[in-house]
Amino acid sequence: MFRSIGLSSALLLMATWLLTTTVVESRFQITTCELKNSAIHLLHCGNGVINIEQALYGRSSSAVCAVGASRQEVVNTNCARPDTLKYLKAICDGKNACELSSDHFQDPDPCIGTLKYLQTNYTCLPSVTVVVCENSESFLYCEEGQRIFILGADYGRRDRNICAFKRAPHEIENTECTRPTNIVATECNNKHKCGIKANNALFGDPCKGIYKYLEVAYTCLYPGQRY
Repeated sequence: MFRSIGLSSALLLMATWLLTTTVVESRFQITTCELKNSAIHLLHCGNGVINIEQALYGRSSSAVCAVGASRQEVVNTNCARPDTLKYLKAICDGKNACELSSDHFQDPDPCIGTLKYLQTNYTCLPSVTVVVCENSESFLYCEEGQRIFILGADYGRRDRNICAFKRAPHEIENTECTRPTNIVATECNNKHKCGIKANNALFGDPCKGIYKYLEVAYTCLYPGQRY
């Protein structure tokens, strides 16, 4: 995750590189078995940001996560919670790392009596990431002839060290404050440049009393070009 307050010259160079280079994607599949105690499902990109392609909470194979299970627990291979992909894309797309538990999906249970697992296929996309502190404004830029494409945006706080200058400890202590938003994509997609403001009036207040920031991951594409 880039920890910059605005677009530095280095980020501008990276944006230019993205526009003139073939996009290279790294593909991953992560599977987390359902356990009595919560197991952590961690998605991470060494470089770039997450783009969820497929996600399953349930069971589509009798062989996956089957060690120690009875036949009855793995025989149902047509079990899937329908909102899994939408949920994962909302909280993970555009982030460098995303951590969650299968507990998020257990209610309602898509198939009672079946031992389930959470499986995610995702790619890591190269991106520019901009952080805008609360009540501040920044701009997203692309070169002439190319347009902004938002990979993900999130308003809240996930790190004590970002946008923390001269802030009281109680203003930055909650690092589980997050609100994914599509407002930035609606405002900025397909534009050459776009101003963005970070404030509660626009994005709502996901954690009262906490000093927040807007984190945006984007790239620049030629007309007709897509990932």
